[in-house]
Amino acid sequence: MPDSGSSTNYRSAFAMVTTLFFVWGFLTSLNDILIPHLKAIFDLNYAEAMLVQFAFFSSYAAFGIPSGKIVEWIGYQRTMVLGLLTMGVGAALFIPAANLPSFPLFLAALIVLAAGITALQVAANPYVTVLGPPETGSSRLNLTQAFNSLGTTIGPPLGGWLILRGAEKTVEKTSSMTPLMLHAYRIQQAATVKFPYLAITLALVLLALAIWFYKFPRLDATQDYRPSKAGEKGHSMWHYPHVVLGAIAIFVYVGAEVSIGSFLINYFNQSDIAGLTALAAANLVPFYWGGAMMGRFIGSALLQKVKTEKLLALCAVIATVLVVISMLTVGHVAVWSILLVGLFNSIMFPSIFTLGIAEMGPLTGEASGLLVTAIVGGAIIPELQGVLADHIGIHHAFIVPVLCYLYIIYYGLRGSRVIEPAVA
Repeated sequence: MPDSGSSTNYRSAFAMVTTLFFVWGFLTSLNDILIPHLKAIFDLNYAEAMLVQFAFFSSYAAFGIPSGKIVEWIGYQRTMVLGLLTMGVGAALFIPAANLPSFPLFLAALIVLAAGITALQVAANPYVTVLGPPETGSSRLNLTQAFNSLGTTIGPPLGGWLILRGAEKTVEKTSSMTPLMLHAYRIQQAATVKFPYLAITLALVLLALAIWFYKFPRLDATQDYRPSKAGEKGHSMWHYPHVVLGAIAIFVYVGAEVSIGSFLINYFNQSDIAGLTALAAANLVPFYWGGAMMGRFIGSALLQKVKTEKLLALCAVIATVLVVISMLTVGHVAVWSILLVGLFNSIMFPSIFTLGIAEMGPLTGEASGLLVTAIVGGAIIPELQGVLADHIGIHHAFIVPVLCYLYIIYYGLRGSRVIEPAVA
């Protein structure tokens, strides 16, 4: 811990890191705009369109553990700077991807962008957890996640206005075009992403400079901030069921959250659901992410009085019921029941994360790396739902997030219990 006189530094450092949560939330939510946009440009089916999320969230699996090693090597602050600069490179790659235009290059740009976000996640999540008294760690992480949700709330309407507004004016059937006409059409449509991602590139470079010159309080990455036997000879994070089961819970939670968000625009476009245009549907997506933001502010207060695992299980039960209602109904009921899921998603990630690293002491860093790596669920589960949507329809494909929430109920009720392993 830093010296006792640094409470002001805690608050300012907390505020600075919170901006990072906002930034990666904003950029992640833009995928929900890119999916229908690229689907239309390149005439993709649902499974192919979900490659956007697959490419993005696969980076967590590829770069999660290496990012943990980088934190150990160069520290929290430099890892944050490196992550922001890497994100800047990824955002800049959208410009040549639009100029060609090339769907594979768009996917490559997303992988680089997500690699930088992975580094930020690995550094920022545990940093916030240990930046202050341990008894308020869960509350702090919920609060920072609320600002992450603020970013995901602002992203879709702003991205929809910048990207989809110009695109919708000239949407045509690509099947009747000659190859030359098709190429010209794709260049015209893809050009709408160039200005937003150029602005994002510049903003990321400026934020990287701000983080580089800011004086953060020094923290020991392996600080034992909870009483525990973790880290004794013969112990590893794999000996703790609540860590491993927590990684699975992160996997299915992120998968469920991303799957729902990714399909909302196409879902609301269905004639029996809402029959909305892509731009009109994009204006409803903020209700989903905004619910998560509101829920995290509320959850930050509730977690002072209610046990984390009980609140987690309750929210998962309600989310399950809401998705099932949407699957069994049409019209406004189907629309607003699925949007309301965001409110109950709110406390899940920070709660699972806090439970997953509970009492891990010196092994907290390793456990954090595993949990962040599990965010790859956002790549795999939406792809599974995309395959289902192609075969049984988008409406019934929401059974995938239902199964995810059922596991989270189990984790909250039983899987999150800390069981100390026997000494080897």
